[in-house]
Amino acid sequence: MPNFVDITVLSITVLSLLALWLLVPVSLLVMAGVSARASTPASLKRAWQIGRWLTASALVASLAVGGLLVLDALGVPTGLPEAAQPLGLYPDGLAVWMALLISLLGTVLLRFAENYLKGDRGERRFLPWCLVVLASVMLLVFTHHLVVMLIAWVGVSVALHHLLTLYPERVEAQRAAWQKFVVSRLGDAALIVAVALLYARFGTFLLPELFAAAAASSSGWQVEAASVALAIAALCKCAQVPMHGWLIKVMEAPTPVSALLHAGVINLGGFVWLRLFPVFDGLTLGHYLLIAVGGFTALVAVMTMLTQSSVKHALAWSTCAQMGFMLFEIGVGAYTLALAHLLAHSLYKAHSFLASGRTVRASRCERLPLAPLRQRLSHALPAAAVAATVLMIWPSLVSHNPLLGALLSLAVGSTLLGMPVGTAKPKRLALVGMALALVPLYALLHSVLAPALPSVYTPLTLTAGFLGALMLAGLVLAAGAVTLFPQAAWVARWRVHFSQGLYLALPFQRAVDAVAPIRAWSRPSSLAPGLKGEWS
Repeated sequence: MPNFVDITVLSITVLSLLALWLLVPVSLLVMAGVSARASTPASLKRAWQIGRWLTASALVASLAVGGLLVLDALGVPTGLPEAAQPLGLYPDGLAVWMALLISLLGTVLLRFAENYLKGDRGERRFLPWCLVVLASVMLLVFTHHLVVMLIAWVGVSVALHHLLTLYPERVEAQRAAWQKFVVSRLGDAALIVAVALLYARFGTFLLPELFAAAAASSSGWQVEAASVALAIAALCKCAQVPMHGWLIKVMEAPTPVSALLHAGVINLGGFVWLRLFPVFDGLTLGHYLLIAVGGFTALVAVMTMLTQSSVKHALAWSTCAQMGFMLFEIGVGAYTLALAHLLAHSLYKAHSFLASGRTVRASRCERLPLAPLRQRLSHALPAAAVAATVLMIWPSLVSHNPLLGALLSLAVGSTLLGMPVGTAKPKRLALVGMALALVPLYALLHSVLAPALPSVYTPLTLTAGFLGALMLAGLVLAAGAVTLFPQAAWVARWRVHFSQGLYLALPFQRAVDAVAPIRAWSRPSSLAPGLKGEWS
C-alpha cells in the first residue's frame, strides 16, 4: 500500500507539473487577447501582473521538471516521458534549459517593460504582442510535434514584426521590420520544406518516433535535402550574411523589444537544429552550409564590431557574430558547446540591453592605453600554448574536436591581449590565471549541459576541418591585424570597409526596399510625441 500511495502521489505531481507547462503558453495567449481589449489603466496593470505571474510559474514548473529528469537519470522512475506524450510535450534536458531561460527572461522583461513604457502610447500594443512572442517560443520549445513547432516558429516571427513596427512614425524602424519580414518568410518556407522532407522519409511528425525511425534506418536524399533546408531556415532566423542588415537597423525599436529579439528570438534557429540533429547521420550538406556561412558571418561581424564607435551598433554586430559562432559550432558537431553558447549569449545580451544606460556611460569612460605589444604577447602566447597542451592531453574536454581546442586556446590567448599599460606583475599573473581558468570552466559547463542532449559522437570530416580551419585562420589574421597594428596604413584602409560590414547587406536591402510597402525612406527630424528612443 505505501508503494502504491507513493507512486500515485508521484504520478499526480508529474501530471500537475506537465499540465502547468502546457497551460502557461495557452494562458499567455489568452492574456494577450485580454490585454489587447484592456480599456482602463487598472485592467492593463492587472494584465501586466498576470503575465509576470504566468512566466514565473513556468520558471518554477521548469525547475521541478528538471528535478524529475535528474531523478530519472539517477535510476528513479518518474514516468515523465510516458505522462508527457498524451499532452504533446517533450520534456527532455534541452526543453528544460530553454524553458528556464525563456521564463526567466520573460519575467524580467515584463517587469522592466511595464516601467519603461508606462505612460507611452505604445504600451497597449506592446503587451499583447510580447505575450504572443513568449507563448509561441514556449510552445516551440515544449512540443513533440513538428507541425506545432512550425506553427510556433511562424507565430514568433509574426508577433515580433508587430513589435518592431510598434511606432509607425519611425520610418527606419519600419524599413528594418519589413526587411526582417521578408527574411522570416524565406526562413518559414525553408522550415516547411525541411518538415515535409522529414515526413516523406520517416512518415511521422512526432519527435520520439522520428528519432527512433532515424536510428533504425539509413539516411536518404530526403534527409540530406532536409538538412540544407533546415540550415537555410536557421541562417535566416539568426541574421547571417547576406540577410543580416535588418538586425543592425532595428535599434530604433524600444529597448524591451531589442532585448527580446537579441536575447531570445534570434537564437531559435540554433535551438531547432539542437532539437533535430539526431535525425542526421554525421555531418550533412546542411552542416557544411552552417560552417561556411556561419563562420564567414562570424569573421565579418567580429571585424565590423571592432570598428564601431556606437555602442548599440557594436552590440548588434556582436549578436550577429555570436550567432555565426553558434551555427559554426553546430556545423562541426559541437552541440553541447552550441547550447552553452546559446544560453550564455541570451543572458549576456538581455543584461546588456536592459542595462543599456549603464553600458553607454561605461563606453564614455576613458580607456587605459594598452601595454607594449611584446609584453602582451609574452603572456598571451604561453597561456594559449598551455591551454592547447591541456586540451591535447585531455581531448575529451572538447569532444575530440581539434577545431574546438584551437578555438578555446585562441580565446585564452585573446583575453590577455587587452592588458593595460602599467599592470603590476602580481596582477598580470592573476590575469593569466583567470584566462587559463576558461578551460576548466568550459569543462564544468560541458559536463552540466551534456546530459541535456543525445550523446551522439560526430567525427570531424576533412571538408569540415578545412572550412573550420579556414575560418579560424581568417579570424586570427584579421583580428590580429586590427588589434596588434592599429596604426598601420593598410589596416586603416580596411577599417573603413569593415565599419560598413563590407557592404554585404546592401544587395538584399535594396531588393526589399524596392517592394516594401513604405513610401518615404527619409528619417523624421524628431521623434513623435510620446515615443521613447532606444537609449532613452
